Amino acid sequence: MPIPPEVTGEEIDPDVRQELMSLPKGLADDVARNLVMVAQLIDEDPEKAYGYSKVALRLASRVAAVREAAGFAAYANQKYSEALAEFRAARRMSGGVELWPVMADCERGLGRPERALAMAGEPEVQKLDKAGQVEMRLVAAGARRDMGQLEAAIVTLQSPELASHANHPWTARLRYAYADALLAAGREQEAREWFAKALEADKDGATDASDRLAELDGVEFVDAFDEDEDEDAHDDRDGDEPDVRDDADDLDDEDDGEDEAEDDDRR
Repeated sequence: MPIPPEVTGEEIDPDVRQELMSLPKGLADDVARNLVMVAQLIDEDPEKAYGYSKVALRLASRVAAVREAAGFAAYANQKYSEALAEFRAARRMSGGVELWPVMADCERGLGRPERALAMAGEPEVQKLDKAGQVEMRLVAAGARRDMGQLEAAIVTLQSPELASHANHPWTARLRYAYADALLAAGREQEAREWFAKALEADKDGATDASDRLAELDGVEFVDAFDEDEDEDAHDDRDGDEPDVRDDADDLDDEDDGEDEAEDDDRR
């Protein structure tokens, strides 16, 4: 797959670059450039990112960072079975636990929420950093909802992290998930309060909390572009009306002609 010449591979995370040093120099550069493309495209064009991840995987399947990138690319394309296999391989190679929450979410994607819940109770969770533990809590709450256990999902999300006034990268998503669970349970007023709190913490627009708040408040947004198009269409119709003469005008012209003929005869 083509890679823009400005992508050199130097843009890659230093830890990943360190892993690639086990490869020959030219090969390491090729893998790095493909991994950069995966990182750049995974949100805006996940299918293309997946293609680059397969190239990197073909070149260096024994590098944990490559297997991890392939896992996330497959995950972004909802290829959960493939993603889970890649994450497991990456974990075996690296020995880390960072991928535990996303592996559990793959189980959810495969329709096995009970396995995701089982993973939430494993010792690996205690080895996660705070962000990882919050992510695991979100996955566990999602699994509860998959199983129709709304109240249990709400309780799962109730935590010191949820109650904290500090703003962390995961704060908005945690508050949003809690608000969404409350709304699903019919607790609309509480949901509105937590959507507002999620919006307050969401500096990067990671959630659609503002839209959800507007829906709860009954606010309807009108697309300005649609209005402009309607006005243009109306103007076009007004400008295109033909300048036609009706039958009455034609009859008047005929009468005028007859009157002039009679005058000529009299003269």
